[in-house]
Amino acid sequence: MPAAPPELFRPDARPADSLRTIRLTPGFVAMAEGSVLIEAGNTRVLCNASVEQGVPAWLRNSGRGWVTAEYGMLPRATLTRTAREAERGKIGGRTHEIQRLIGRSLRSVVDMKALGERTIILDCDVLQADGGTRTAAITGACVALAIALEKLVAAGTLKASPLRQMVAATSVGIVDGNVLLDLCYEEDSRAIVDMNVVMLADGGLVETQATAEKDSYSRQQLNEMLDYGEKGIRELLAAQKAALATAL
Repeated sequence: MPAAPPELFRPDARPADSLRTIRLTPGFVAMAEGSVLIEAGNTRVLCNASVEQGVPAWLRNSGRGWVTAEYGMLPRATLTRTAREAERGKIGGRTHEIQRLIGRSLRSVVDMKALGERTIILDCDVLQADGGTRTAAITGACVALAIALEKLVAAGTLKASPLRQMVAATSVGIVDGNVLLDLCYEEDSRAIVDMNVVMLADGGLVETQATAEKDSYSRQQLNEMLDYGEKGIRELLAAQKAALATAL
């Protein structure tokens, strides 16, 4: 018989299938069409949605809109200072990857035809990083997007919001033989498997990224990670709904 996993210990004493404390603060920045500060434990990401007229050249005269994302980490978001990417003169590969992930996730829930030839830019800036910054960015950015679109409806610019449903994301991993939900940095740095799950409100999966960092994982462990991810995302979707109820 396979050996039992070692006794579970998490830095914040959470059960294996529990999220960190989640807080969503809408309207954090007054100037943006949509703004949310999302806090997941000690991770804090500021998500701002900006609405601009026009679309990229390849979409002009198509009648379709576009949703895109930018992601960045402040120099002291981490334990030691990280130089700004502008200082280095180029955006790093990790940043490009995360921006594409956020953009794909948000485009999956928007009716681009109903949006019309407008571009919505989601700026996701990490104020403090303790693991799960990309998944927090997706969860927070969706709320910022919903607020911005509702403002277009309230102004009479759109007849109805093009947002078909909400989307949220969380991380899962295997640490010391245990499947854990919503990894903090200390857990993520020791994980033998790291996974990000992006899921729609109707249960559809937008993205699953599971990577064996140090060892392979079984089909049974994959199913368990997906179950944990779905449980966490259901709770995140409820938090999004509560935040929108106070903002709209």
